[in-house]
Amino acid sequence: MTAGTLVSAPLFRSVRSAQTGSDVMRQAEMQEIEIEGDMIRLGQLLKLSALAESGADARQLLLASVVTVNGVREARRGRQLHRGDVVAVGEQAVRVV
Repeated sequence: MTAGTLVSAPLFRSVRSAQTGSDVMRQAEMQEIEIEGDMIRLGQLLKLSALAESGADARQLLLASVVTVNGVREARRGRQLHRGDVVAVGEQAVRVV
């Protein structure tokens, strides 16, 4: 599966302040990964998006349970991702488009 273009798009997150109890809007950058075809495997996406430097690095991230897909922890390197899926490692996130 070949992926196409990397695009950055703003993402706004609502964060509740522990001190004031109010919602604060915080902007973070979210990469958009454009794919050709219907899907891309999670391990491929981690490498393509530079969330992982190599396949071995991607495997270690997955084993450490720090990768989420649509907010749910994921450990399967071969997980199929489709347009609209959001993958995060810590504060960094990418969306498949």
